[in-house]
Amino acid sequence: MMKAKHLLALAGVIGICSAGYAAGGPKPKKAPGKEPVDFVNPNIGNISHMLVPTYPTTHLPNSMMRIFPVRHDYTTNRIGGLPLIVTHHREESSFNFYPYQGNEGGIKPTMTFSYDQEKVTPYRYKEYLDEANIGADFAPSHQSAVYSITFDKSGAPYLVFNCRRGEIKASGKVISGHQDLGDHTSVYIYAVTDVSPLKAGRADREGGVNWSGPASSSLVVSYPEGTKKIGMRYGISYISEEQARKNLDREIHNFDVDAVATEGRKIWNEALGKIAVSGASDRETTVFYTSLYRTFERPIVISEDGRYFSASDGKVHSDEGHPFATDDWTWDTYRAAHPLRVLINKPLENNILNSYILMSEQTGKGWFPTFPGVSGEQHCMNSNHGIASVADAYAKGLRGFDLARAYAACKASIETKSLLPWSYIPSGELDDFYKKNGYLPALKPGEKETVQGVNGWEKRQPIAVTLGTSFDEWCLSQIAQDLGKTEDANHYLKASYNYRNVFNPKTGFFHPKDKDGNFIEPLDYRMDGGPGARQYYDENNGYEYRWDVQHNIGDLVKMVGGNQKFVDALEDMFNTDYPGARWDFYAQLPDHTGNVGMFSMANEPGFHIPYLYNYAGAPWRTQKRIRSLLDFWYRNDLMGIPGDEDGGGMTAFVVFSEMGFYPVTPGSPTYNIGSPCFPYVKMNVGNGKYFEIKAQNASFTNKYIQSAKLNGKVLNQPWFNHSDIANGGVLELVMGPVANKTWGVNSPPPSAAPMPQ
Repeated sequence: MMKAKHLLALAGVIGICSAGYAAGGPKPKKAPGKEPVDFVNPNIGNISHMLVPTYPTTHLPNSMMRIFPVRHDYTTNRIGGLPLIVTHHREESSFNFYPYQGNEGGIKPTMTFSYDQEKVTPYRYKEYLDEANIGADFAPSHQSAVYSITFDKSGAPYLVFNCRRGEIKASGKVISGHQDLGDHTSVYIYAVTDVSPLKAGRADREGGVNWSGPASSSLVVSYPEGTKKIGMRYGISYISEEQARKNLDREIHNFDVDAVATEGRKIWNEALGKIAVSGASDRETTVFYTSLYRTFERPIVISEDGRYFSASDGKVHSDEGHPFATDDWTWDTYRAAHPLRVLINKPLENNILNSYILMSEQTGKGWFPTFPGVSGEQHCMNSNHGIASVADAYAKGLRGFDLARAYAACKASIETKSLLPWSYIPSGELDDFYKKNGYLPALKPGEKETVQGVNGWEKRQPIAVTLGTSFDEWCLSQIAQDLGKTEDANHYLKASYNYRNVFNPKTGFFHPKDKDGNFIEPLDYRMDGGPGARQYYDENNGYEYRWDVQHNIGDLVKMVGGNQKFVDALEDMFNTDYPGARWDFYAQLPDHTGNVGMFSMANEPGFHIPYLYNYAGAPWRTQKRIRSLLDFWYRNDLMGIPGDEDGGGMTAFVVFSEMGFYPVTPGSPTYNIGSPCFPYVKMNVGNGKYFEIKAQNASFTNKYIQSAKLNGKVLNQPWFNHSDIANGGVLELVMGPVANKTWGVNSPPPSAAPMPQ
């Protein structure tokens, strides 16, 4: 439960688009000399509203070497030493170490430290262990890093290393070892110090050092008394200790933290500089570039000298010139993070999709991955939304991957893998039911689960699965059409209308049905479904899932009753209050934070919802709503993220929305127009081409579009095609303080083709 003082803090914070603008006043400018990376604040969101905070991660874009302070969140009073490598998004460091001075008997495998003067940037991390009077300075390269440790007190210094499941050892100045990550995967380390040690041993759990013991999961290295500074450079690998050494020798040749940090800063400015924004306050610009920085945290490229270890088959492979990438949660990232890369980093997106095709083949199962990680497929959440990333990339012109092989894996994910949430098993009886009846059945009230493979905590999630799979099958139909597989295309297009089978015309909501075709009643769309509403939905309630038909919003408008009823239904969601005490609501739905009424800004199924007014003749309401949500929930402060950020899943939404457009339907080469926060945006779309957005008069007050031009032609619709900007283009908007309620009302964004007969 959120503490009362945090709730009060939220009420008093000014939002990102409101900060720095006075009505009618001059627009603030960026401070002279600031570069994009200077606007990144890794501490945004480091205190969570309910579940997982963001972590202030130091790394280079999409690189293996990632670290963040060894603590739970920003409020943690003591840190658990210093990190060496974070192998998976938001998990703890696989190896830790800590510097030590004092009585040898006080050494243990792990210790916690009081800390101060912490400074984290994308390219450098500094910490001061104030009780010990020891400083640490870190800078990363892609597969290696360097530390400088300074000792302010007198006495012999030690470095103490540990890993949880593995071995670490010393030989002269070299420290090396490995940690088991599970699923036949290990991470290896090879480190070199610039000071020769006196001796090495292992730390005892009760305190003290065994100087003659064999190598173990802890290591103590003693250095000469009077040593005031120790430099340590190290490489990491998923292949071997020898490869870790090669990675180090290729990237970092000395112990100069400044030099490595300077190069890292340059790399970050190049990555962030692919999108230039101007005309708003530093506070808004900080939220924008911090959000963009978050989208580079993963997937990570794990090719090492042209080879990579694949946890899919436990083997080392040649990457054949295509760097191999992993660590992605497609349920979170297909919506905005993948589409953003399609625009600003096409080579990487091609390589990511190539990697996922290879994973599907290497497993021997042939299923396209959903949650690929360093140690293999994690098969979390529901649906198969990696299909959407394939469809979206191809629809927008990417050709650097084999579409036929991708289609085979995507199709197998629907046809031969179970649709059950959090499962990685062949299809079974509930899948057969889905294919025959067009929906996943819910259990009747009081009915016990008897189907093998249903996760006891995650449940069936029948509405989430039915709606998600309908979308996946629409994406599959688009790929089939591109491949000339007309029969398949028609089959999956028809299946993409399965959402209709769980629509309750009496209430206008998607409503769980039992195996006999009866709606589960009574049902409170706000609360019912058990923890996380997983008996029916997933992490969010029926109000949020009411709009989860990304591929066919036009049909949903008709089902709800036309434009006005659709708009009224959207407004009803934003107006509907908690059914009881707020703490009861969040005890049931902890992911459903960032609320405005029953709308949740804190979880991915809500990202496209503010844009849906565009489909019902009310684009001005989208403009108003998206700007208010950005102001409420995305801020330059420690609680400035409303929910789990999910490694770029959420912040890619912010990047798009602050620029003024959003890909509501991944797989469709179109974008919805919202309301830009910046008077000027310039995006590098590759090949020397740029997409510019010129939003005349844009400010906190001037959030409404008065008129528009695209590439010099009048635009009177709240959307545009990818082809309009793929080779560069200019979107010109005239903004004002009062809504133009006639602009774009008669040309809604496209939806799915009619269902084949």
